[in-house]
Amino acid sequence: MKDPAMEDSDELLLPVWRANLVLLTQEVGAATRLARMMTFSASYLKLMLSGQREFSEEFVRGIEAVTGLPNGWMDVPHTGEDIPPNAREAIDNEQPLARFRGTAHPVRKKTVLRPPEPIFGQPGPAKRLEEETLDAEAHRRQAHFRKVRDLAVQDVRRFERHLSHAPVELAAMRAKVEDVIAAAELDDRIQADLEGRLEQIEKHRHVLLRHVERLQALLGQLGETE
Repeated sequence: MKDPAMEDSDELLLPVWRANLVLLTQEVGAATRLARMMTFSASYLKLMLSGQREFSEEFVRGIEAVTGLPNGWMDVPHTGEDIPPNAREAIDNEQPLARFRGTAHPVRKKTVLRPPEPIFGQPGPAKRLEEETLDAEAHRRQAHFRKVRDLAVQDVRRFERHLSHAPVELAAMRAKVEDVIAAAELDDRIQADLEGRLEQIEKHRHVLLRHVERLQALLGQLGETE
């Protein structure tokens, strides 16, 4: 059980942690990359950045481990120049240096309500068999849901990576089509149609990539209890 004094310390350090988290994610797309490195949804991480969600020291220490920051780095205010190159590179390239398996939500001590003491030594009422069966079924359903959700997220991420690397293939295709345009004496209307198709392909790739990123964020939110 965590010492109450340590919980008070967490609350005092939270503004510093949040400011450093904002500092680490100020580059475009850095929040999304760091969220994936921490196996969290980007939308949930952005709630932490905006102050709408608190987070624990466990999560802070996890950020340090995953990005390669020195232990305790998050506890002290910093500027952009203080970010170590290896940590910046890890976030830029989305290459976690450790695996975070913890939680971000601060754990609060729950009030324990004790059942009445048995009278004359009689045993307390046992949990009904039906309730145990329902609990087991709910656990099985939750486990199945998480499994199929994680498989879907993996495929969406794979597709996102494919779209992100598509510009190289698209550039090669565009160069070949432009070679055809240069080599043939085409009607102005046909040439404009070919060039317009290339532009539409590039435009729709960006739109598709945004939809895939949003789909991944929505899937990551499903089943979250933080």
